[in-house]
Amino acid sequence: MARILLIDDDDNVRSTISCVLDRHGHTVIEARDGEEGLKLYPTVKADLVITDIVMSGKSGLDVLTELRDSHSPFKAIAISGGSLWGREDGLRRARELGVTRVLAKPFTCEALVNAVNELLAPGTSDSRAPAP
Repeated sequence: MARILLIDDDDNVRSTISCVLDRHGHTVIEARDGEEGLKLYPTVKADLVITDIVMSGKSGLDVLTELRDSHSPFKAIAISGGSLWGREDGLRRARELGVTRVLAKPFTCEALVNAVNELLAPGTSDSRAPAP
């Protein structure tokens, strides 16, 4: 199936998401934070990136900005449970960076799998920077 780069600084969340996606036949490459995720991205040839928005160091928004600027097009799902900015604001900002699927924590395994399947479906558009 797909190679998915999962970036989340919460070990429990990362482990749970990884397990769910693995059960659905995907190969999951885990990164503990945004910096590690950005280092891994060019080498893992990920079909999809799932990133938390709120992380210490490089946030998910930083990750999405760098991917947009250096590796566009890419497919991504942004997830968030809250933040300094507020959960909805972080997810809104992710959409502004071109992410087409966002999930607010807590979300169901079904919602996650549906979002992954939708983005990996043939003909699904990639995430892109919005037109200037």
